[in-house]
Amino acid sequence: MGTGILLSSNEIDFMVHGIFQYEFFGQTVWITTTHACLFIVMMMLIIFCLLANRAVKHATEVPGAFQNVVELIVEMLDNMVKGVMGKNAAAFANYIGILFMFILLSNISGLFGLRPPTADYGVTLALGLITFTLIHFNKFKHQKVSGVIKGLCDPWPIWAPINVIGDIAVPISLSLRLFANVLSGTVMMALIYGLLGWIATAWPAALHVYFDLFSGAIQTYVFCMLTMTYISQNYETE
Repeated sequence: MGTGILLSSNEIDFMVHGIFQYEFFGQTVWITTTHACLFIVMMMLIIFCLLANRAVKHATEVPGAFQNVVELIVEMLDNMVKGVMGKNAAAFANYIGILFMFILLSNISGLFGLRPPTADYGVTLALGLITFTLIHFNKFKHQKVSGVIKGLCDPWPIWAPINVIGDIAVPISLSLRLFANVLSGTVMMALIYGLLGWIATAWPAALHVYFDLFSGAIQTYVFCMLTMTYISQNYETE
């Protein structure tokens, strides 16, 4: 009877480690690598935004390299939001823009040796709940209470419970889709490094390009597109 390949926990590193712990109302709370990587990603975004703001304030007629990059990113994000939300794009361009940059940077952070924060469901669920809140705030703002109730009872009042379940499923589906895709890439790379050891140092760059860069960019685009679509559906049709 073959024993197969057995790997100990020391040979495969999924990069989930406790850094330190503290007591909070009698409960032990851990600060993990997810918190650390999330902090690093946020600091990188904050620094980039501060530099971008400075570049815009001191913009010249002949833009430098960094100013060109900033203008390209802003133009790309504006076009993406306008293409989906049309005349309502201005109200949500800032949110969608920072959401896109945060998720993308989180997804590709594995290229820099970090554990992607979006590989933790606590992060993606928070993003889904923020989007869920924005969707329903926009719904009540433009459809009023009567419009919301009418939408829940569409096409017949008996369908109201199903429509409520459909609304609740939005943040769950958004968060699970992003979480599962990023986590699967993280797990695959950990297994490859654990199984192949030093051999894996020669060729996993191509896999990182797929799992971190390509798949990460696709999932970022999908999350933002669905967010814009859900929000746009809540405007009253004339």
